[in-house]
Amino acid sequence: MTFDALNTDLLSAPKIDWDFLLDAPLRILIIIVIAIVLNMVMRYFIRRFSTAVAKGTVGSQKAAENGKFSATVMESQRTGIDPATIRERRAQRAKTVGRMLSSVATILISAVAVLMILDQLNFNIAPILASAGVVGVALAFGAQELVRDYLSGFFMVIEDQYGIGDTVDLGEAVGEVEDFGLRKTAIRDLTGTLWHVRNGEIMRVGNLSQGWARAVLEIPVNYSTSMDTYREITETVTAEMAKDSQVASAMLEVPEIAGVQSLSAEYRVIRTMIKTKPNLQWMVERAFRAELTNEFDRRGITIPIIQETVLRTLPRETDSTDSTTSSNSEDEPRPTYTTRQTTDNGPSPLPSDDEIRSTTDESGTDAADGES
Repeated sequence: MTFDALNTDLLSAPKIDWDFLLDAPLRILIIIVIAIVLNMVMRYFIRRFSTAVAKGTVGSQKAAENGKFSATVMESQRTGIDPATIRERRAQRAKTVGRMLSSVATILISAVAVLMILDQLNFNIAPILASAGVVGVALAFGAQELVRDYLSGFFMVIEDQYGIGDTVDLGEAVGEVEDFGLRKTAIRDLTGTLWHVRNGEIMRVGNLSQGWARAVLEIPVNYSTSMDTYREITETVTAEMAKDSQVASAMLEVPEIAGVQSLSAEYRVIRTMIKTKPNLQWMVERAFRAELTNEFDRRGITIPIIQETVLRTLPRETDSTDSTTSSNSEDEPRPTYTTRQTTDNGPSPLPSDDEIRSTTDESGTDAADGES
């Protein structure tokens, strides 16, 4: 091919429309780049926010471990919980918050970018916006419960109201949290029933295992045992409980005797309280009661019981004979319950069926005679 032929082919080739390439495609590329950069910037700020929610445990774990006055160390000293457990729970909470905010930001930025790209391609996005408005109104009425569930779950995560493994009281459901999401919470109660509770329906939360717990014992003590003796018994029981490493590690303080809670004719109730680690108050209660019972047995102290008097009346043997005789002979007069109660010197016998019938018949006859 000669030079003249190549020049002729280049001149005859269609010209490239550079204006078009610099118009819509360039704008679309710029929109995509801006959306990606904006998404990255939002994720950066979300990570910073998640770090603040976790109180410095995310991204600064060395400072949390080595800091003498860090929030983790101070909370561990206050509650007695292992610092690793506290850091793990806070990191889990921060991860949940960050994942939700990142998903929402990505969805919003992507939706706006797609609409802008369609507008650059000369698509009429007015119907799309109108449809989105109608869908938004429909969702506002139909999915408001779902939105409330997610918002409630989001604030529960931020405020750290409870987490997986906590024992909580949500009103109808009381038990251990097995699963916690932004929409619902799964709780396993004492009987093994798994309750699924929507976060939007939770009006109050009673966390029985957050920070620390307290074992409250109501001990009935007879009046022959003085308060000084009970304090001495409590000290002995505490020393016995300290021999068990598992129980001793669960107790944060020695038992505190609050005083006499109530009085009765047989005994007085003394309230004893023990500060424990979360979720371990029931184990400490059982151990204290077991050691207290053993100490009472060694000292010869009995648990007071309520004095009850039961009064019973039993029919005598003659009652069955009289009832048989009265049923066999209709001519003989049948004694009434009133006559028996007057003549008997022993316990008042129960009237038989025939006596009840005869009394009813006589009263009915007398009433009829009086009317006539």
